[in-house]
Amino acid sequence: MSNPTRTPCQLYLISPLDVGGDFPARLEAALDAAPVAAFQFRVKRIEQHEAARLAEPLQAICAAHETAFIVNDDIALAKRVGADGVHLGQGDGDPKEARRILGADAQIGVTCHGSRHLAMEAGEAGADYVAFGAFFPTTTKAVEHQADPEILSWWQGMFELPCVAIGGITVDNAADLVEAGADFLAVSGGVWGHPEGPAEAVRRFEKLLAG
Repeated sequence: MSNPTRTPCQLYLISPLDVGGDFPARLEAALDAAPVAAFQFRVKRIEQHEAARLAEPLQAICAAHETAFIVNDDIALAKRVGADGVHLGQGDGDPKEARRILGADAQIGVTCHGSRHLAMEAGEAGADYVAFGAFFPTTTKAVEHQADPEILSWWQGMFELPCVAIGGITVDNAADLVEAGADFLAVSGGVWGHPEGPAEAVRRFEKLLAG
């Protein structure tokens, strides 16, 4: 049973790997459609100067919509662009080090797969949220760790720290994760790959989350 005092679940968008071309316009359309709590800038294998150049217009769009701009995996890039925070995978850095570099106000998230132990460690290290997943098959990245929705319910019952559900989430399969206790739904392909476009996908998520 969901906790009636809990803040309603919110949407957390993760970028596709290609954020060039018309992507800024697609992001703007998505954020215009309904409130989005956070946007994670996730690019791979490009040098930092180019990443910063790509981040700039997206960061401005997020700021205009009061959407937190989170950098994936790269504390130095997050510092360089003045991001609102960083999301760390296991092995991408220490939350304590990220806090030292990015400051007290930075939002620091940590990937914890399906592990209660890793999540508790992240909380003790000062993370602002923990991310569990993947809950469903995803084409965004190889799924090495499968999580069960029950871990969201367990976390909600034990800790105040927000939890994020990630991995193959779409409008059609998200309801069980919201019910289980996710504070945020981290979505990539389910929005950017939606057949009716990202704005329509975000509207449908808003309707689902409004319950």
